[in-house]
Amino acid sequence: MPRNGHRGKYGQDVLRVPFPEPREFAAMNVDLTEIEPVERRVDTLLRAETDEGVYLLVVESQGKPDERKRGSWPYYLSYLHEKYRCEPVLIVITQSLATARWAAEPIHLGVRGCPSLTVSPFVLGPENVPVIADEREAERDVPLAVLSAMTHGRGPRAAVILESLAAALRTIDPDSAAVFVQFVDSCLADPRAQQMWRDLMTQMQYFWRHPLAEQVREEGREEGREEALIQERAAIILRTLQWRQIDVPDDARARIVSSTDIDELGTWLDRSYEVASASELFIEGP
Repeated sequence: MPRNGHRGKYGQDVLRVPFPEPREFAAMNVDLTEIEPVERRVDTLLRAETDEGVYLLVVESQGKPDERKRGSWPYYLSYLHEKYRCEPVLIVITQSLATARWAAEPIHLGVRGCPSLTVSPFVLGPENVPVIADEREAERDVPLAVLSAMTHGRGPRAAVILESLAAALRTIDPDSAAVFVQFVDSCLADPRAQQMWRDLMTQMQYFWRHPLAEQVREEGREEGREEALIQERAAIILRTLQWRQIDVPDDARARIVSSTDIDELGTWLDRSYEVASASELFIEGP
């Protein structure tokens, strides 16, 4: 590596930036082509058309701090801007306060104090997204209810939050709802909450054409759609009660799994999100 004989304050004198004084220089290959393909995937990518132009929403779900993932964000934005010639917007969604604060820190590349590239994510988390746990409130602002589910969709209130959103999605057009369904599914970090969400979505018939339900649909074809749906509803009821930490006595469990009436199971499923005890599932009348 050739050494530089002249020592001068290049950055300070010419660039007017606090660039540290170089001790030596080395030439590097100018070809930046990636010869071997490297798999890079964002969690969700949405195209948003606005009065001010088209934006690409790069949505990343973060369960915990991950410096390797954080290091890939500038690449994602640069690549998408070059490929689509649209302005990319990085949105980080998390259910953790600590992760939200970590993700909100700007990413600086270049000289300290005067970076060549700065990436400042928009962060949505428990601190700045309200809890939407009421069906009517969710219907008034479905996008906000979607964000509520993604940032608060875990813990004891997860069931009512996700159920409220599921009900609200029935009030909008199926194509928009299908996008929201996939959006929520990709951002629910808690496996139990994600399974509850998928269980809810299988009950909404127009989602059977959506890729999210393809696996469930194929399983139904193999075993017989009606029989599979009966078994599935019974399992959803039990999982929902378990998620809500409601005790299920053996006689109640036996009654649920032995039922072959799909409408009866549907009634019990609706009640499973609200009852205070398993016995309340079987109360006669509305």
